[in-house]
Amino acid sequence: MQTLPDSKNLDAEGFRQLAGKRLFAPATEPIGDFAINPEFRNWVLKQATRPAAVLIPVVDGGDALSVILTKRTEKLASHSGQVAFPGGKIDAEDGGPVEAALREANEEIGLDSAEVDVLGVMPEYLTGSGFRISPVVGLVAEKPSLAPNHDEVEYIFDVPLAFLLDTANHRVGSRMFQGKRRHYLEMPYGEHYIWGVTAGIIKHFQERLTGGGSSRWSN
Repeated sequence: MQTLPDSKNLDAEGFRQLAGKRLFAPATEPIGDFAINPEFRNWVLKQATRPAAVLIPVVDGGDALSVILTKRTEKLASHSGQVAFPGGKIDAEDGGPVEAALREANEEIGLDSAEVDVLGVMPEYLTGSGFRISPVVGLVAEKPSLAPNHDEVEYIFDVPLAFLLDTANHRVGSRMFQGKRRHYLEMPYGEHYIWGVTAGIIKHFQERLTGGGSSRWSN
């Protein structure tokens, strides 16, 4: 029986093994923004109709694995000013989430699809903003040369994979929404505020990769 690597101390090959074993199995129930807001479940399920894809680019920088994220510009129609993975709507000509995620990553941050070894596609993550997001996980062999498209991306940064997998860095915040208190996940990293949909996708990614259970959190 093959022994899986420890998720706390992953190199590129260890990540590839764990991802293949844990990340891409079909979901047994919908996953999304309602994980810690069960009262919003039906509303989110009804809202989430537009197919979209994001790329989770895991980079082998030599010393440790990291994940590329972006800060979206303030002028975008959805999730403006938020930290996000490169990605967007799946167009008819894309042919599916992998093609869409790679296209968007190239358009937004200049990441050449030839540099991305696509490992698979995680189950859809449903959002109250109306999207059914397919997270595409890719391994990038070395730190790429990137350039933000300033029509969409204010800047690019990377976060150590170990930071994102450490649940000590996962916090729950809240605010009022439609007269009810709504909770959301947040993962502040230095000057970068990771929260909302992106944090939710990261949490689902972390739980699957580490064998940490389903995406339900206490607040």
